[in-house]
Amino acid sequence: MHASPLKYAAAGLLLFLAAAMAPAQSTPDRPKDAHWVAAWAAAMDSPGPALRAQTLRQIVRPSIAGGSVRIRLSNLFGAAPLTVGAVRVARRADGSAIQPASDRAVTFSGKPIVTIAKGDAVLSDPVALPVAAFEELAVSLYLPNGAATSTIHSVGNQTVYIVPAHDMTAAATFPAGETDDSRYFLSDVEVAAGAGARVIVALGDSITDGVGSTEERNARWPDALAARLQADPKLAAIAVVNAGVAGNRILNDADKPYRGPSSLNRFDRDALDKPGVRWIILLQGGNDISAGEVLTSSKAKVSAEQIIGGMKVLIERAHAKGVRVIGATLLPKGGTTFPKAPSPAAEAKRQAVNAWIRGGGGFDAVVDFERVMRDPAQPDRLLPAYDSGDHLHPNDDGYRAMAAAIDLNLLTQ
Repeated sequence: MHASPLKYAAAGLLLFLAAAMAPAQSTPDRPKDAHWVAAWAAAMDSPGPALRAQTLRQIVRPSIAGGSVRIRLSNLFGAAPLTVGAVRVARRADGSAIQPASDRAVTFSGKPIVTIAKGDAVLSDPVALPVAAFEELAVSLYLPNGAATSTIHSVGNQTVYIVPAHDMTAAATFPAGETDDSRYFLSDVEVAAGAGARVIVALGDSITDGVGSTEERNARWPDALAARLQADPKLAAIAVVNAGVAGNRILNDADKPYRGPSSLNRFDRDALDKPGVRWIILLQGGNDISAGEVLTSSKAKVSAEQIIGGMKVLIERAHAKGVRVIGATLLPKGGTTFPKAPSPAAEAKRQAVNAWIRGGGGFDAVVDFERVMRDPAQPDRLLPAYDSGDHLHPNDDGYRAMAAAIDLNLLTQ
């Protein structure tokens, strides 16, 4: 007697449902119930110098723990395809040195060599390297053909170790030699974390990028915010990634001394497309104001209403993807001479933008950085204890004060 086709179909359906309902299996590079979230980032902002054949070793510090990692490399500003001959990741020991037992090869679609098209980026395969929050990793890249034009994040505030000519990606330490402090090609580190892990993106300019903070200390305000989250077990599953670009504007692209694609143009890549993003903290608009004082083009001379309009567009785009936006008031600039001392008109624009951030109802929440950072005796200036010395950028204490001003209850709603 032959079984009916309906019986086979029913049996197949039961097998399909059983497989779909079965618990996820754990593997070294895919922990049970893990999902990928952004844990560290550097927004690529400029075409960098030509590079000869060399190895670059860069230090990163993921803001959340994970069972495995993967990295993204960018050729956003490249003039031609970029070939990366080898990539390795390891736990850092000290300086350029790594912990050899932790050293892992990184592959892309199963291959150790990858060519990245002009203007494109690539995401690596998962690497079975568990990482703790704030554990420093060394990512080493070998460029066998160099690069006619590199892609960089200009203000890294972290040493990059460079060895010419040879593939030194697996070396336990680099010989003393050339260094730099920009980020080259490395735009993201993601980790496989628990299902509750989520991400805050800090989007802004040089103040978010950490200008004025101590190099090698991870002393930017997003770093200090991440430290607050890790100190609270209820919030330790929240990562913070930094999408600040020194010299960046909301409305207009790079035009010296201003840098990087506008936030309107880079918003998806540097914020909304980050896996796990749930909140964006927007601290930007100051360079849009100062550019009108420095640049001669009519396009650069924007009004407070235009800046607010740009913020509204960013908020609308975020809300369309279910992402909340926290608005941050602009810090005072009195006393600075870079790129130019603010005029009364510029100060009036800053006050108008801040008034809208506080009371315009556009943001999901507000953090009043100006109130915390201003000098009560001279409200148009930074408090001296928080001033890095240029009257524009905070020092390490100032950045900690900014992070402390953020109400963490906003992240539990």
